[in-house]
Amino acid sequence: LLSLYSIFQMDTTQESYLDLFPLDAIVYLTPDSENVLEDIDPNKVYVLGGLVDESIHKKLTLQRAQEQSLQTARLPIREYMVKTANTKNYHSETLAINQVFDVLSTYYETRSWPAALKAGVSSGKGYMLPDALK
Repeated sequence: LLSLYSIFQMDTTQESYLDLFPLDAIVYLTPDSENVLEDIDPNKVYVLGGLVDESIHKKLTLQRAQEQSLQTARLPIREYMVKTANTKNYHSETLAINQVFDVLSTYYETRSWPAALKAGVSSGKGYMLPDALK
């Protein structure tokens, strides 16, 4: 079985993505964007986990992207999932890098946002697919 991780080229570098790619090719993924990611464009470069923010400061990633004049997008969690009732009334669209990667790689393989979101958004985030409520 071929892992999706093996079809993506990954390199590490000290260089900034701003120096490596044209600004108009970069899409900074942030849960605070007003733009919904509707499809993956193979000509774009997607920034996942642009910063580590343990305390989850709202709009910090959006602010960084705007300062760098980058396009932004968010995963379509609100469009395909519903909030679940939970004791803490906790709902978060902020995902770990591996969860975002799981969503994007599953979407790339299936072209199905429900399948992709099911693969990457854990129930602890307070969201589920509508059909899971039945």
